[in-house]
Amino acid sequence: MSDTKLFEAYQLGPNKLSNRTVMAPLTRNRAVDGFVPNPLAVEYYGQRASAGLLITEASQVSQQGQGYQDTPGIYSKDQVVGWRKVTDEVHKRGGKIFIQLWHVGRISHTDLQANGAAPVGPSAVAAKGKTFVGGKFVDVSAPRELALSEIPGIIEAFRVGAKNAIAAGFDGVEIHGANGYLLDQFAKDGANKRTDAYGGSIQNRAKLMLEVAKAVAAEIGPDRVGIRLSPVTPANDISDSNPQPLFDYIVDQLNALKLVYIHVIEGATGGPRDNAPFDYASLRKRFHGTYIANNGYDYALAKQALESNQADLIAFGKPFISNPDLVERLKTGAPLNEADRKTFYGGGSKGYTDYPVLA
Repeated sequence: MSDTKLFEAYQLGPNKLSNRTVMAPLTRNRAVDGFVPNPLAVEYYGQRASAGLLITEASQVSQQGQGYQDTPGIYSKDQVVGWRKVTDEVHKRGGKIFIQLWHVGRISHTDLQANGAAPVGPSAVAAKGKTFVGGKFVDVSAPRELALSEIPGIIEAFRVGAKNAIAAGFDGVEIHGANGYLLDQFAKDGANKRTDAYGGSIQNRAKLMLEVAKAVAAEIGPDRVGIRLSPVTPANDISDSNPQPLFDYIVDQLNALKLVYIHVIEGATGGPRDNAPFDYASLRKRFHGTYIANNGYDYALAKQALESNQADLIAFGKPFISNPDLVERLKTGAPLNEADRKTFYGGGSKGYTDYPVLA
């Protein structure tokens, strides 16, 4: 199987990747005191360093940006020190690693917010969804609408998060603009009911995502910045009445910023790829950087996408949880380990660093 483009080296901006596989961000809820990466994360990411590119679990850029228990941050000195141990290990094993920068917006709970405050969103529209707090899944809390005066602080938190990421040794960052979190909430009219400069038209709703991308690119260089998009996923109760022109516009603007990649979830996150009509080829055509395809890819679909030039890199999610040596297994046609879903969120080494590798 090694004849496929999937195992060819690839130049991603200044980073030379050993192959075209990407480990997608995977929330594991194992951060320790102060939302610092668990010491086990050093081994967890190190074990998977044979991926062409590792993208870490989503990491909040501020306390306000947290939506689930025990997720790591990238806003404190201790978090930077914790992440540095991870990046050092991945680099020692020959890998490349980006961190995903996250603000969850309305997908949070008062128990995770300072002084029990309400989460924030583009509008005071509650999501029908769950979050993980106190070891169990509970309904998200009703949000309050972000004031115009608070928006520069959101942009600044992403900029500082990117600066901290480089200090922690990351090769770049991925902005989380997908899956019904804050930037996606602003972009889509199901969550954004504003009537000011950040609501109404496509241009206004896309504004926050693009301002964040511009600030992050200015801080660390656009050739080290990617962004994740999910045009039609219903994840976290998100929706848009007309996603094609919205994302055509967003991608045109991201292309003008010269970001190094767009990471596109095709279909419903973790679900069907054909849940809603959408022309992903339009995004591919509009964006002159790297296109990372994501959602439900196996070896055969990855090979087809690469050989037909539908994508440059292929992201795999859950298979990387239970197969630290996924690249070798795909290359040799070896069977994949079954994942233990009970250990996905929270816990220790079981279901995290103890999956077997090929002999």
